[in-house]
Amino acid sequence: MKTKKAFTVLELVLAIIFVGVFVVLFFLQKVNLAAMDRDEKRKTAINAMYYALEEGYYVQNEAYPEHIEKADVLPWIDPNLFTDPMGINLWDEGSNYSYEASDCTDGKCQSYVLRAEMEKEASYIKSSRN
Repeated sequence: MKTKKAFTVLELVLAIIFVGVFVVLFFLQKVNLAAMDRDEKRKTAINAMYYALEEGYYVQNEAYPEHIEKADVLPWIDPNLFTDPMGINLWDEGSNYSYEASDCTDGKCQSYVLRAEMEKEASYIKSSRN
């Protein structure tokens, strides 16, 4: 008499559990990687704004702007960088980015703080160097 080789129910259940665990781990890691990628985009945008303020705006005006309400305040950088990864512009409410000027007189400020709210780490902050 020939015996048939087949999987037992226990083997099938264990295989399904094993595959299920790996699928869950894969999607958790994918979500984490996507959040880390968005955080890197935020850092890139804040750094671009920082260098445009320092090397462009401050050099020309010897002060910082009171507000960044439009991309034309900093024409040296790609206007798309003012939009956070969630699709909200720097000057719109709810943006992950913020620009806070201080010591302002007649629209000219002596210092500022640029901030990006991150998903996987603490806020990313750049302050004026002058």
